Amino acid sequence: MFHVVLYQPEIPPNTGNVIRLCANTGCTLHLVRPLGFDVDDRALRRAGLDYHELARLHVHDDLRALAGVLADAPLFTFSRRHRVRFDRAAIPAGAALVFGPETRGLPAAVSDLAPPAGRLAIPMVPGNRSLNLSNAVAVAVYEAWRQHDFGARE
Repeated sequence: MFHVVLYQPEIPPNTGNVIRLCANTGCTLHLVRPLGFDVDDRALRRAGLDYHELARLHVHDDLRALAGVLADAPLFTFSRRHRVRFDRAAIPAGAALVFGPETRGLPAAVSDLAPPAGRLAIPMVPGNRSLNLSNAVAVAVYEAWRQHDFGARE
């Protein structure tokens, strides 16, 4: 239903958690290199439990390679620097939800690939730096999925 994009993720357990999330929500996960780990990393597998086989996972060498695959997907980028609240955006089925690396966040050059209405933020208490990557992805995916009645058939 949605594409989750982790741009240059660094911490294996976070990506493992996102693999599990994607397996349980029907999202496709895209990882954009360089990665801070090997996709066969033990910590990644441990965090993802036995969900690796249930998840659709693609690794891309760079943004250009990703763009070739997701050329038609509406783009939504997430950053604490953005001003549009994630729950106020209409996120269509098939959208790509893009998140940055844990220690640096999403670079402006990547963030700005989304139209202004697609540059989203998840609210936090003022003065705090960031949410954990896998938590932020979960919040965003469930809001997008909620907007589509969690895939319920009518």
